[in-house]
Amino acid sequence: MKIALLGYGRMGKEIEKIALERGHEIVLRKTEENDYSGLEHADVAIDFSIPTAATENISTCFNHNIPVVSGTTGWLEHYNDMVSLCKEKNGAFLYGSNFSVGVNLFFELNSYLAKLMANIKEYNVSMEEIHHTQKLDAPSGTAISLAQGIIAETDYKQWTMETAQENEIFIDAKRIEDVPGTHSVFYKSAVDEIEIKHTAFSRQGFALGAVIAAEWILGKKGIFTMKDVLNLG
Repeated sequence: MKIALLGYGRMGKEIEKIALERGHEIVLRKTEENDYSGLEHADVAIDFSIPTAATENISTCFNHNIPVVSGTTGWLEHYNDMVSLCKEKNGAFLYGSNFSVGVNLFFELNSYLAKLMANIKEYNVSMEEIHHTQKLDAPSGTAISLAQGIIAETDYKQWTMETAQENEIFIDAKRIEDVPGTHSVFYKSAVDEIEIKHTAFSRQGFALGAVIAAEWILGKKGIFTMKDVLNLG
């Protein structure tokens, strides 16, 4: 499989390492300093760039009939535009706020716990996410996905990084050097607290999931998520 890497920072380099180990070829390493030369040879593109570059990267691929796996966060106000363009071009698009297999299982656990807690009003929910200081967006896309999973199963309406009002989920976003990603969800009452937590030890799990998603999307058309890749229903 020939892969275009759109974004060649820490994640891009980790994805490259795993892709090469799995027998794939890198035909483009896109940065701010170069153009899309080589994209025409790609079977699939993996986008781990920056929020301001994501829509150009993704749309360029659709216009070249190349399926896209994107893990860039912080640009989702344009997500529906990219979905529309993908459908118009009869392409393939898989966006994930987190490609770690463990995190995607954590998403399912989070939704199940939210469903259990929905009618138990003694508990208030809050969240914490911790990432490295180079992460540009806050809260993380993973934290937003977790919050959306809770909102879908409960009376909570939205998340906030300010003081939470009724029906709001407070997210505490912290930036600490060399932390790949830690996410915690708390249900706290006057007498106890329930916590679920996922801690990433390195970027390797995210990169492996992205390469697995790229392998999976080949030959497909449509809009997908990691739930499709992992057959999580």
